[in-house]
Amino acid sequence: MGYYIAPRFLDKLAVHITKNFLKLPGVRVPLILGIHGRKGEGKTFQCELVFEKMGIEVTLVSGGELESPDAGDPARLIRLRYRETAELIKVRGKMCVLMINDLDAGAGRFDEGTQYTVNTQLVNATLMNIADNPTDVQLPGSYDSTPLIRVPIIVTGNDFSTLYAPLIRDGRMDKFYWEPDRDDKVGIVKGIFEPDGLSSREVEQLVDTFINQSIDFFSALRSRIYDEQIRNYIHKVGFEQVSLSVVNSVEGPPEFKKPNFTLSHLIESGNLMVGEHKRVENSQLVDEYNRLNRGRNYYQSAPPAAVTPTSQPSNGATPEVKTNGFQQKQQASSPHLTLETQEQIRQLLSQGYKISIEHVDERRFRTGSWQSCVNSHIDAESDAISNLESTLTEYSGEYVRLVGIDPKAKRRVVETIIQRPNGKN
Repeated sequence: MGYYIAPRFLDKLAVHITKNFLKLPGVRVPLILGIHGRKGEGKTFQCELVFEKMGIEVTLVSGGELESPDAGDPARLIRLRYRETAELIKVRGKMCVLMINDLDAGAGRFDEGTQYTVNTQLVNATLMNIADNPTDVQLPGSYDSTPLIRVPIIVTGNDFSTLYAPLIRDGRMDKFYWEPDRDDKVGIVKGIFEPDGLSSREVEQLVDTFINQSIDFFSALRSRIYDEQIRNYIHKVGFEQVSLSVVNSVEGPPEFKKPNFTLSHLIESGNLMVGEHKRVENSQLVDEYNRLNRGRNYYQSAPPAAVTPTSQPSNGATPEVKTNGFQQKQQASSPHLTLETQEQIRQLLSQGYKISIEHVDERRFRTGSWQSCVNSHIDAESDAISNLESTLTEYSGEYVRLVGIDPKAKRRVVETIIQRPNGKN
């Protein structure tokens, strides 16, 4: 296939890699290039195309290798692969790079639920040390005074704000946000469907129809077109014979004719894929299950319904009785929260933010060591109010604050203290 390399991507990688192999007097060159952006936009694949075009050999490290039951193993792995790549440059006499895929998944911290281990700290510290001393990278337990050849490091990820801030500072890491524009998408999709005979105009129309989808969507769409033929083949040979006919067939593997790659068929299949993905996003079953569990625990621990008579009417009529029980439909307002707090909850949720609740005692308040009171972020007003009420009751002698969280940007938008111990300011 005639795969397309985005000019901006090619230019950024070529400049960074070449710059690291040049000796520029008085110039501090960042060793690491961080390529970040939305999921599925082809960051890794574009890197592979650039490496192939420039004749560069790559030593790969996956983000999944950055954790281990043995403390120190991932950091040692990075140092070992770096030294191997430096030796490869010397032996092959050509450019080589060290590439770490999905660095934020292996060494980032997304929220309070992400465990921050010793290995996470060591990986961040190791990359910082290599960026500062690229020709002096030692393995634990040994020392080699021979200077190494400088090895450019390429890292990819989705959200580098989750990484340790000193690692991504200027001077250590050069950042490149990859977001393909329409022309880039048309070029990449044209390369994907090149064997299928789609015209340039049809490719443009396909891209415009699904303009908000990532590059991986179009690759998955091409794969989905073959499903119909594979389904027919399975029914033809029978479910019981599929294994033998595909894996260990005397006649060889099955061959398929070219599927229907007309524009209308592609758009129809694409709409089905979009619909399936929307169902995943809209179901949010985990939030629903957690909400039900929280509600069940709250009702089990709640006091029985109380009956409170109002003031006696002057005409001697039977006084009106109000019930404060949980059998009634839960109201949005709460007698235990101020109107300002209730309004703030409504505003945060109406803007698409989620809510968390945190508490801290007086001693830890001075160090800012807040602790979360909920297992997951809250996206319903009734849940927020009930959880906040129970928190105020349980931690009546501590500081309690309301936190608004932007789930897309993965950052806090507001932190408001709504309870202070002993009426402190």
